[in-house]
Amino acid sequence: MAKLEGETPVFSEDRVRALVEPHRHERGPLIEVLHAVQADFGYVDKRAVAVIADELNLSRAEVHGVVTYYRDFRSEPPASSVVRLCRAEACQSMGAEALVAQACEKLGVRVGERTPDGRVELDQAFCFGNCALAPSVTVDGRLYGRLDAGHLDALLEAL
Repeated sequence: MAKLEGETPVFSEDRVRALVEPHRHERGPLIEVLHAVQADFGYVDKRAVAVIADELNLSRAEVHGVVTYYRDFRSEPPASSVVRLCRAEACQSMGAEALVAQACEKLGVRVGERTPDGRVELDQAFCFGNCALAPSVTVDGRLYGRLDAGHLDALLEAL
């Protein structure tokens, strides 16, 4: 589906069915289907849950359970910018918790929340595989390492 950068496509049952089709005859295709739907729409709309359940002969509860269990699936459109701070052991040992507190204060939110204007979401991760360059953060999917207070402030200001 063609879309402009940052634009969330309009929900379409037909589009969801088309995304299910290549996976229909696979064994246990639900995760792949959910990834495809999220990649296309930016999130897994509640209405998509019913369509996916119907197409894969699953209950809505099964599909909803997978969407809500895995943190990588979202059930609402993403914020314009997503900041994810690593809180795994290597990053913790290099000061990540202080950076989490700094980001919360600077953005005025807690981890897992969006700024009041809805533009920035603060989230956490438990390892980006960038341990040698701890602490790490991703901003809109771009990885930054050797993060310090000044660098974090600059990244947040740029948003």
